[in-house]
Amino acid sequence: MTTELTAQVCVVGGGPAGLTLAVELAKRSVSVVVLEQSGHFDRSFRGESVSPDSVWLLDRLGVLDRLDGAYQQMHRMEIVDSGSRVLGADFTRFPYPHPYPVEMPQPALLSALAGLGEEHSDHFTLVRRATATALVRGADGTVSGVRARTPDGELTVHARLTVAADGRFSKVREMSGLSYTKIPLERDVVWLKLPFPKEWDDRTYRIRIRGDQHGLFIPTHPDSVRVGFNIPKGGLKELRAKGLTALYERLDQLAPELSDAVRSEIRAWSDTSMLDIFTAVVPQWSAPGLVLMGDSAHTLTPILGQGVNHAIIDAVTLAPLVQRAFTEGGSVAALGRATQEFQRSREESVSKSRALQLRQERLFALHGIGGTFRRTLYRVVDRSQSLKQRVLAGAYFQLQKPGPHAVRPQERTTSHV
Repeated sequence: MTTELTAQVCVVGGGPAGLTLAVELAKRSVSVVVLEQSGHFDRSFRGESVSPDSVWLLDRLGVLDRLDGAYQQMHRMEIVDSGSRVLGADFTRFPYPHPYPVEMPQPALLSALAGLGEEHSDHFTLVRRATATALVRGADGTVSGVRARTPDGELTVHARLTVAADGRFSKVREMSGLSYTKIPLERDVVWLKLPFPKEWDDRTYRIRIRGDQHGLFIPTHPDSVRVGFNIPKGGLKELRAKGLTALYERLDQLAPELSDAVRSEIRAWSDTSMLDIFTAVVPQWSAPGLVLMGDSAHTLTPILGQGVNHAIIDAVTLAPLVQRAFTEGGSVAALGRATQEFQRSREESVSKSRALQLRQERLFALHGIGGTFRRTLYRVVDRSQSLKQRVLAGAYFQLQKPGPHAVRPQERTTSHV
């Protein structure tokens, strides 16, 4: 059985990018159908780090009020290299209304966004367990909707504009025929989650480096720490062949505070997750009737939590442009102008973040004499608050204007020494 729906916009992907866009469109009385292949929002090891600019946007959109504190402010960042602290940042000293990045579980964020969308149910429809299988095209090749597979049969959504918000491995991007370049980096990352150690405070991002090995240690609401450590590109098979002992020893070197926890909690490789690290550059984000956004348009690396950040900024940028196109009649030409303006307005910001991430990736990979250079560079930055602000501004403070803090720092929730 085939079901048909009609909307002005069809969004493929119910992650932060797709749901934020859908909510912003529905608020503007633009009808939207969201197709999400999962039946729930319980996503593990997905982007939970939300940059200050996106926190500011989520506050303005009314999302933070719906989360009931189900997120965790980060007040500091600390880099320890070869056992010595080489760089620290105190976000309380950054002069912006929302100076703090936060750790926000995706189930909480996505549920809050879906709830906002349901308040505009005349214009918002979320279809779960719907996997996009094909683009619907007119005789001239213009995209006019999406076909999807659901447990109840095939679903066809007819729409003036189809939005690919289906992530770094975007199927819609592949089906569209839009060209892109996938740039693999020299590392992949193994992720795991552990109980939060009593020795640490839970408001600090920690980066530990030893030689060419590095680990990210991210406090996670309410009482865990996400751990990500680098392995050579494609090196997971070799690491597994060495057994879990190799994983334990890697954590022993980077964070001995976690030695007992990793042995008690990680008893099989299935307790970990591997992230293939690459960036994707898409020269053209749109085609007639179609636009890419978020990771499908510009895949970034995990450094500084830029994936969710740019996804949310994409959404609040694209929504008013699409609304204006529909007020002008919603023609293919009007929507094409809107999607092209969207890319022009966002491309420079994405490029800056990508360049910052790639510089950090190269620094992390240095060892020997290169490691000495890295430590010296970090110490130079550490001595200057203005230099720290300039370095982090490209990732964290592209939208906010300097001003007094609009939020108070959350108190710590775990003991520390």
